[in-house]
Amino acid sequence: MDTEKAYNLALDYLYSFVDYSLKHVSELAKADFNLDRMFALMNALGNPQTKNPVIHVAGTKGKGSTSALCASALTAAGYKVGLYTSPHLEDYVERIQVGGSPLTHERLAALVDAVKPAVALIPKLTTFEITTAIAFLAFAEANVDAAVVEVGLGGRLDATNVVTPRVSVITSLSMDHMAVLGDTLAKIAGEKAGIIKEGVPVVSSPQKPEALEVLDRVASEKNASLTIVGKDVKYEPKTSSLDGQEFSIQHSAFSIPLLGLHQLSNAATAYAALKASGLNVSDEAIQQGFSQVKWPARFEVARREPPVIFDSAHNDDSFAKLRETLETFFPSRPVYLILGASEDKNLAGMLREMKPKIRKLIVTRADHPRALEVEKIQSLADTLEVPNEAAVPVSAALARALKLSALDGSIVLSAGSMFVTAEVMSEWKRIQGKLHTIR
Repeated sequence: MDTEKAYNLALDYLYSFVDYSLKHVSELAKADFNLDRMFALMNALGNPQTKNPVIHVAGTKGKGSTSALCASALTAAGYKVGLYTSPHLEDYVERIQVGGSPLTHERLAALVDAVKPAVALIPKLTTFEITTAIAFLAFAEANVDAAVVEVGLGGRLDATNVVTPRVSVITSLSMDHMAVLGDTLAKIAGEKAGIIKEGVPVVSSPQKPEALEVLDRVASEKNASLTIVGKDVKYEPKTSSLDGQEFSIQHSAFSIPLLGLHQLSNAATAYAALKASGLNVSDEAIQQGFSQVKWPARFEVARREPPVIFDSAHNDDSFAKLRETLETFFPSRPVYLILGASEDKNLAGMLREMKPKIRKLIVTRADHPRALEVEKIQSLADTLEVPNEAAVPVSAALARALKLSALDGSIVLSAGSMFVTAEVMSEWKRIQGKLHTIR
């Protein structure tokens, strides 16, 4: 069979199961999350999740960046590394990487075929559970030296929580997915702390006291040492420009191409996690890995003049950090914000954080079942007195923002939904490819 046909059939198969990332909040809140199915599936596949050392990363924000930094440093240290993250931006295979590259379409199709007999034995499996199992199988069959595994949602009942890692990592915690994880920071911290295992070291990014208290208590109960970045592992900003940031961790110098102060916290968290993992990773390897990390759609400046920026911020806390980063690099520039959002997000909080920078909101909607209707976003923007207009589909929103930016030099920024930003990025690449062809 033709490779692309096989790949598309594999995706059709995966999406034929329940995919909670595509479900409305009401369905998500009553979802039957438990690890019994996942352990049964792992057992049927020969427990591939036990075949290599794992760094397990949970958190509300920063877990993807921290995972990418860990994987890049391990690669620089000479390890063959598996990296599992979600969601993808443009292609499903981005979720599962081996040796710094996503699986080929052919490989994913083969792995889907390999798991089908085991999946058939276990009722009620979800798309994410099967994809997670495929990642573990891919890493085991590729004989990776180490894997970095990002939690999908929460921690305690997440499909990835079948691993016993070398280190459990918890990045910055804030209010998100409240319908599933709880309506207080302490409850959310309790769910994320569910990845902490007996005697396995824990590394935490700086946290608010309410969250830290929970992590501290759970770590104590599990006899797990807790390292807190900012307290036990110190970091300090040095210089920053659009080319990246220089900083120190424990008095050693590092640089990363990722922008924003919050990325320094993620880098220090990755550093502490690598050191706590027991894997042999020198400061020199970490320096090299950090400097070469690639993690798209995190304050990604696709064009400098007039600026075009792709970002994945989708809660109030991340919008606050996004505005802070904009103020650092473009202090006097307003933005045309291309915005769509999922129905479960605190959109009012996000808009309030960004309002001082917004020249106009270009409201759009991604091709996604959980995307909020354009009219609802506009109504809220009107209430908050944020100037706005609608442009659907996403390609039209980008075209409109670029046209307005060409007139006054304001920033074109996509944020609020990974799905919208992914579509904006695809359209931007299409436009650039077209321009390149004309030239």
